[in-house]
Amino acid sequence: MDDATATATASRVSIDFHFNVDHPVMHACRVVRKALGSRRTVLIFSRDAQRLARLDSALWTFSALDFLPHVYADSSLAACTPVWLSMTALDGRTRDVLIPLDDEPAPDFEHWFERFERVIEIVSNEPDDRARARNRFKAYRERGFAPCAHEISAP
Repeated sequence: MDDATATATASRVSIDFHFNVDHPVMHACRVVRKALGSRRTVLIFSRDAQRLARLDSALWTFSALDFLPHVYADSSLAACTPVWLSMTALDGRTRDVLIPLDDEPAPDFEHWFERFERVIEIVSNEPDDRARARNRFKAYRERGFAPCAHEISAP
């Protein structure tokens, strides 16, 4: 991909950083619920199996009134499930919304992000997490994306 194509692609992807989140896992569940309410599909990505497992569990117990259907992307039910969890970039498979959970940018994000309408980064109020998020924000901007920062108040 040449620089002009990368910049054009980057400008089509909306990247939002939700800063100052008290409970990142619960906030991720709210983001998923909102996406599903808008009929959007979601990919939750992390190279850390424990992070994905915590979110998997939280999605099952998040709300007694809401069912947030989700599976790991390699499940036989993935084709009919709107929310996927994955430790890999899923070549050729797309979703509307990406929620990356890692401390570092996803591998080859400048090419991978073009498959999503939105990328939502969830950042806690912990100083170390905020510092890592600022590094991701800067990396995205350096690759032609225009990330937006949003301060999130307690629900």
